[in-house]
Amino acid sequence: MRGHRIAVIALGVMISAGSCPLRDSARLVSIQELSDAGEMCVWEPQAVASVDGNLFSAFEDRPVLAAGQDSAGTTDVARPPVRNILDTDPIYSAVTVDTRLDEVYLQDPNTWSIRVFGRLDNTPASAPRTEPRRVIGGPKNNANGDAEPIRKLNVTHRAYAMAVDEETDEFYLSVQYPPQVAVYRKQASGNEKPLRLIQGESTRLSDAHGIAIDAKNKLLFVNNWGNISDYRIPGSGRFEAPSITVYKLDADGDTPPARVIQGQKTQINWPGAMAVDPDRGELYVANDMGQSLIVFREADNGDVQPARVVRGPNTGLSYPTGIFVDTKNKELWATNLGNSSATVYPLTASGDARPIRTIRSAPKGKVSLRFGKTQAVAYDSKREQILVPN
Repeated sequence: MRGHRIAVIALGVMISAGSCPLRDSARLVSIQELSDAGEMCVWEPQAVASVDGNLFSAFEDRPVLAAGQDSAGTTDVARPPVRNILDTDPIYSAVTVDTRLDEVYLQDPNTWSIRVFGRLDNTPASAPRTEPRRVIGGPKNNANGDAEPIRKLNVTHRAYAMAVDEETDEFYLSVQYPPQVAVYRKQASGNEKPLRLIQGESTRLSDAHGIAIDAKNKLLFVNNWGNISDYRIPGSGRFEAPSITVYKLDADGDTPPARVIQGQKTQINWPGAMAVDPDRGELYVANDMGQSLIVFREADNGDVQPARVVRGPNTGLSYPTGIFVDTKNKELWATNLGNSSATVYPLTASGDARPIRTIRSAPKGKVSLRFGKTQAVAYDSKREQILVPN
């Protein structure tokens, strides 16, 4: 702001006594005018986003400015970090298969990329890794390097998973908080609003994550971690057991689920992605903290045992978060956040089944950090531990 003449007003306190109780009141004592202070607090605006609309470009590298020791100015020190702590190996959170081209797409949240492999790729135990056919990555995120995407759609913060209904040209997006399912046109872009929203207390959505649709039987499946609160009401937070809520595919608004799969028998523990095989009438769930893949019947309801569970040391599963059902080749894919791999099983696999193929992008035995969305870090000097919430 620019400097102005400032008037200082001194106030005195008058104390009186008598038959009335002591009371005080302010009165003007003097006024003193100060000289012009000149320029003060010069405003230097910083851009919060670049002209291309990319918020992250506002955080480009800039030199550090430090106060000089012998002057009132600043010194450009361009100070580099002492060292960097990073994991350069990918970790895989999601998978999809192009059965026409026999290609597998693995999402890597560690290096912000999508890696494309052949469907039949299989990493030998002696090999350090399998190299992808191509990598989609970079600021522009292209199909082979760094080119502009076809379109962009701005969606609700904390969106998690998507599923597409090819018959209606709609895609479904799960949102963790406030919990909801947003349905958009398949070709939506920019700031386009959803066609409809499934949200509200009656829906029983709670920290929604994985989502799957059965276009044949017109069903929508959503899994929930069970964290519930209303940001408008203090003290409204509570926890419930994780669940899978089932709706009609055209559900809208505050619609109650048709069925709910929930309870100790289900073995659901931090469920991730889901997939449906409508011909077999089965629902497949990547069960992250359960270190398993669990399969339910689509008609299941309540506290039910899974139809099958894939779990055990021979499976190669390590914190699986992604899953894909390849009905053409009768295969079940999983991505493992804990060991930089994708594993493939027969569609009917059960128990401690060995994968028929593994795509591994790190040395065998590598344990990933399993970071998701890191937002803070702290050091516990007593236990000599680094604490990272994510």
